[in-house]
Amino acid sequence: MAAAVMRGCETETGVDIRLRCAFDADLDDLLWADGVLFGTPENFGYMSGALKDFFDRTYYPAEPHQLNLPYALFISAGNDGSGAEREVDRIACGYPLRKISQALIAKGDINQAHLKQCEEFGLSMAAGLVMGIF
Repeated sequence: MAAAVMRGCETETGVDIRLRCAFDADLDDLLWADGVLFGTPENFGYMSGALKDFFDRTYYPAEPHQLNLPYALFISAGNDGSGAEREVDRIACGYPLRKISQALIAKGDINQAHLKQCEEFGLSMAAGLVMGIF
């Protein structure tokens, strides 16, 4: 899903993109970004441990920066994805980050339709940033 989201972002010119594994991302990535797309599998109705680790490592260091970045979330869900979405949204409010769309939730096995939605999702964020909408 992340690769498809990135392909969508890359179709928009004028956007610099970083794709980071949550364990490798840090505060510098947030300070560099004009917007963030978070991706996670749904694990036991929650976000991945890796994404939670990212939030744990960056939350307090980011606090003085009042980031106010636009963000959106894509989730691979075996259930309904709502628990992961809810908890990411709760944490994101504290940075603060601004949610710009409902989460893209791919339920069940990932298929071509999901990947097409992911590409469109990435393109929407990139185009919105280029046009100054976000």
